[in-house]
Amino acid sequence: MIKAIVTGHSKGLGAALAADLLERGMAVLGIARGASGQTGAPGMTEVSLDLADSAALAFWLGGDSLRNWLADADTVLLINNAGTVLPVGPLSAQDPLAVARAVAVNVAAPLMLSAAMVQAMRPGAAGRIVHISSGAGRNAYPGWSVYCATKAALDLHASAAAQDANGDLRIVSLAPGVIDTDMQGQIRATAIEHFPLRQRFDALKQAGELAAPARVARQLVDYLMSKDFGRDPIADLRQLKAVRN
Repeated sequence: MIKAIVTGHSKGLGAALAADLLERGMAVLGIARGASGQTGAPGMTEVSLDLADSAALAFWLGGDSLRNWLADADTVLLINNAGTVLPVGPLSAQDPLAVARAVAVNVAAPLMLSAAMVQAMRPGAAGRIVHISSGAGRNAYPGWSVYCATKAALDLHASAAAQDANGDLRIVSLAPGVIDTDMQGQIRATAIEHFPLRQRFDALKQAGELAAPARVARQLVDYLMSKDFGRDPIADLRQLKAVRN
């Protein structure tokens, strides 16, 4: 049996990922602050957690819920999708509390969940972890110092973890491309003086060049389930050749 954990499953790419996994007959554990459109769907289990609250996440992980849910899984998938682009702007405009929240959501939660998943899997089970990264983790952009730094952290975590003796575990930090989600709306609503490159994203929206979440989700899960997954711990979905299962 294959079971999948998806963070930030209540909207955007996370919701599309949860829907795609359910359509493939997999049980899904969604972790987010709010419920999703899949609430009550067969195979769907939801946990209400604010991933910016590391203490609350640690408390939940310290219990038996995750281990019990994974007890009958032969393969476990973890998609660390939840993330925030805020705060945006130069250091002089960044709220330190917003910085802490971004580090908790973008870095601490994925790293905590990755370790907890591996420890909760039953002996002999296989695991696959994908961090949803970004081109911003591989290139510096003005106004995005926090976002760039946190996404770069995921890349290095995957690279280092892939060198450990992990048994049947594969891990990839994957940039999925520019997707038509609420985060893009936040970016387009940002003042130019805080994010000088905003016009680039305005143009992508106007030209209809933002990828649909459902299409990206399908491509991402195809790759996650393929024999190629994990070959390179840092990848870009747009640059992958046709996936071979």
